[in-house]
Amino acid sequence: MNLYQRLIKKEAKISVIGLGYVGLPVALEFAKRVPVIGFDIKSDRIEMMKNGIDPSNELSKEAFDGCDIFFTDNPKDLQNADFHIIAVPTPIDDSNIPDLSPLLSATKTVAGILKKGDYVVYESTVYPGATEEEAIPLLEEISGLKYKRDFKVGYSPERINPGDKLHTLATVVKVVSGCDDESLETIAKIYEMVVTVGVHKAHSIKVAEAAKIIENTQRDVNIALMNELSIIFNRMGINTYDVLEAAGTKWNFLNFYPGLVGGHCIGVDPYYLAYKAKKYRYHPQVINSGRFVNDSMGFYVAKQAVKKMINAKKNISDCKVLVMGLTFKEDVSDIRNSRVPDIITELKSYAVNVDVMDPLADNEEVKKEYGFELISSITNKYDAVIVAVNHLKYKNLNEDFFKSITTQNAILIDVKGIYRNKIKHLNYWSL
Repeated sequence: MNLYQRLIKKEAKISVIGLGYVGLPVALEFAKRVPVIGFDIKSDRIEMMKNGIDPSNELSKEAFDGCDIFFTDNPKDLQNADFHIIAVPTPIDDSNIPDLSPLLSATKTVAGILKKGDYVVYESTVYPGATEEEAIPLLEEISGLKYKRDFKVGYSPERINPGDKLHTLATVVKVVSGCDDESLETIAKIYEMVVTVGVHKAHSIKVAEAAKIIENTQRDVNIALMNELSIIFNRMGINTYDVLEAAGTKWNFLNFYPGLVGGHCIGVDPYYLAYKAKKYRYHPQVINSGRFVNDSMGFYVAKQAVKKMINAKKNISDCKVLVMGLTFKEDVSDIRNSRVPDIITELKSYAVNVDVMDPLADNEEVKKEYGFELISSITNKYDAVIVAVNHLKYKNLNEDFFKSITTQNAILIDVKGIYRNKIKHLNYWSL
């Protein structure tokens, strides 16, 4: 009886290592069909999940209903599983160099309990070659087992989009790969249990790794082009969104928009590919240029706000600015790797007084991550308001609201252009 059949008969178990915004949905989806062990190193998060609470605020309590899952922070519990899915973060360091330490730490944890016949599948985003060059040698060294003979390895990149209730694990085609034909078929069948639209079998682990890394690199480069165009059009006195609306009437025009590019994917993954490209003595000019443009946009927005306040005859050191929205994207609570703090840092460098609010962000996390606090309510009159994140709660705000919280000749900076053609009297600007 193969592993797939044993899982179906509930004679084998799946483990998911890393229960963040990627790992937890995967674990719960599998747990509706087969026994699952959910592992995370943070005991406080484990306690929350035991009580049906998603620490990432992505899933409702009902998502835990009917799931055969055992949450644990004890690595020894993983030895009861036979199919291990590693879904830990793969960040970059302060120098934009890939940081594989969470991935390698999780690999060591699994290697410590690995037994003959087990499968290990990586979902974490990495550069092509990382699984075979970095992870598998560790699995062999610590477990004492032989790769391919004693255990199998695969790679199936995550495609979870935080805040997106339409494109979920079940509704997005899953790329899968294995170390040989047998493992590929087994991994594909196991994922087909939860991915209703099916899987795509990649030719190799490296191909699957590369496919994931270019998905976000492509988006990054295209958004960078839109951001650069917005800078050019601003100097010409043209609204970028008006231009894109007109150009979008052509059937093959790509639908990208300017904005702040943060988060754990688009703002990170291109650095992984660029890092690996340099190992092959190639300097990726387009990728690096795109990253430079996108990483500069927060500072650019702040400078535009300062210029407009000066043009409105305001004394910058006396100015108060309200920044609305801090999370890395709309309608999520995650503040990590947000580019909004770039706006705040730049404004403060001009001695501007800045208040920040966000209906979804946690104040304690903000203090820990960025060193400032959120305001819970508006009590000041502001010389400028910067709507940095287009949360659903902000989309229906009207000009009367902004006039009620601003001084005379105030500036409204609308980063994502959500109030375009709705502001008639305030000094309005968008990317």
